[in-house]
Amino acid sequence: MKLVYWMYNGPAHLGTLRTATSFKNVHAIMHAPLGDDYFNVMRSMLERERDFTPVTASIVDRHVLARGSQEKVIENVIRKDKEERPDLILLTPTCTSSILQEDLQNFADQAALHSQADIILADVNHYRVNEFQAADRTLEQVIRFYLEKEKLIGGGKPQLRSEKPSVNILGMFTLGFHHQHDCRELKRLFYECGIEVNLILPEGGSVHDIKKLPQAWFNVVPYREIGLMAAQYLEKEYDMPYIGIAPMGILETSSFLHNIDKILKKQYEKMGLSVVALPYSQSETGTPGASHGQSPRAGTESSMERPGVAPGPTQHRTRGSSTNHVLNGKDEQGNISEAYSVFYGIDQKPNSTKLETAGHVPFDFEAYIERQTKFVSQAAWFSRSIDCQNLTGKKAVVFGDATHAAAMTKILAREMGIRVSCAGTYCKHDADWFREQVAGYADSVLITDDHTQVSDMITRIQPNCLFGTQMERHIGKRLGIPCGVISSPSHVQNFGLGYRPFFGYEGTNQIADLVYNSFTLGMEDHLLEIFGGHDTKTVVEQTLGVETRASVAPMESNMNSMTFGQATEDSTQGEANRLDELKTVLSGRLTTAKSFQNEKASWSNEALKELSKVPGFVRNKVKQNVEFYASQAGLASITPEVMYAAKEANG
Repeated sequence: MKLVYWMYNGPAHLGTLRTATSFKNVHAIMHAPLGDDYFNVMRSMLERERDFTPVTASIVDRHVLARGSQEKVIENVIRKDKEERPDLILLTPTCTSSILQEDLQNFADQAALHSQADIILADVNHYRVNEFQAADRTLEQVIRFYLEKEKLIGGGKPQLRSEKPSVNILGMFTLGFHHQHDCRELKRLFYECGIEVNLILPEGGSVHDIKKLPQAWFNVVPYREIGLMAAQYLEKEYDMPYIGIAPMGILETSSFLHNIDKILKKQYEKMGLSVVALPYSQSETGTPGASHGQSPRAGTESSMERPGVAPGPTQHRTRGSSTNHVLNGKDEQGNISEAYSVFYGIDQKPNSTKLETAGHVPFDFEAYIERQTKFVSQAAWFSRSIDCQNLTGKKAVVFGDATHAAAMTKILAREMGIRVSCAGTYCKHDADWFREQVAGYADSVLITDDHTQVSDMITRIQPNCLFGTQMERHIGKRLGIPCGVISSPSHVQNFGLGYRPFFGYEGTNQIADLVYNSFTLGMEDHLLEIFGGHDTKTVVEQTLGVETRASVAPMESNMNSMTFGQATEDSTQGEANRLDELKTVLSGRLTTAKSFQNEKASWSNEALKELSKVPGFVRNKVKQNVEFYASQAGLASITPEVMYAAKEANG
């Protein structure tokens, strides 16, 4: 434990509370002293939700310290069970209350005897893990609890897979960076690929639905920070493969879809269904079937209406001109199974025993990727445009959580040709994976949770742009370096109401906009120089004299109100001398400011005539620069020659 005024990763109990409050009808009770109960305020301020289940704080006060916490904890659990009727009550201490070394598991067991809800004590070591690790562990603990409970109730019967390919999305939870937008984009992606979304946990999920998890064909863990432990548990216990790729950027989204394709084929092979290569066949009428990549003829069902068949440009193939891979989805009687006919759009016929006669092929991931890259995502085109070429040679620094920082580094280096001078993450527990991911894409790697080290690194490198958290945005403000926020922790402005995913092909457009708009380029540099910057707190006055008067007034007021005590007999002569020196310095500064204000250089008629030739929208700025130059040079009059000299001095 250490005292800091900024943390990238919060304490462990925050991760537990984020997971608990992401579920529907799950109530969290936090055993903590006053000061640790800020979660409700933080969530209601940042997360744009109409309602959520608040966290109850079982306060540790002096009375609790005197007689113990057992009575108070049990009372709070029973009271909330009667008031809220939750499905689950999750009890968690904080690192502060853990010092008491109380047997909270015993308290939870006793409370469970008088409660209708399930009671779980968060199995987290609050001194050894951070916020993300605790959230990951809590999700795995809740999933394990309900699946083992279902085994006892169901007698250990194995769960049956769904008829159509389906997926679980693990790791979407509250206060995540653009999690809600990314979740919508993933659902759209799966829908277009003909894959049903079985469950999304924990965000918006019910603990009663956890028993349905094994029905999915595979799991997706888009963020390594939460969901990985649950996916590994499901893979071990239920033989469910998972994909741990964040589909950020064109290349990673393509890799994500290719992995889905591989998993589906392996699942079919496990079910005893072989992948066979058949030449393109025609239907009984002699006309080509409406497979992926072909437009159906009039009177036939549109490919848009068929699950798993995405529309594509019109292509006319002849028999034997190409080879398509199809799955031999036949049941025991040799007929095409209903699951495959629905998923692949295969027309079942009473006497159809061969897939060749169906005239349709399975979902073509390659064609889908090509179409999305060309027509949905603009990032591929943008990377070849003159605008993106202006970024060539620019230096960037990336810092954030492991998932977003690694993905952003790859996007900048591989897809946009930007040099990543340093890539870093505050997820020290995932340092090895991060180094492996960014190897070859960044000049250096920084693994730290100390923001001062990040600030020193940025100051040393002086990049053209930053991509990081809210802290990197603050650092960039101080150093005059633009910053695009790509990771939590972030401010309320990054919990927008609009649709801004970072995942999928729509996410590639959002990221391209973020990258380009974060850099200070071309004409913007010129305009900033003309208008004197932007996003500043001070207002530039029209003339230097007005600005100077505004700064002189408070100084004179402070001088008049300042008193210097006379040296007492006990004070030394040195202290008295230092007070006199300070008074002299301040008086000198005030005199200089007053003289600068009163002795403003006058403009000659020739200079005013020259000034009138300057365009009106920059005339005041030019006048300020010339007057400032004349005052610095000690000139009493401004002539055209002084104007030219000021122009040369200002570049």
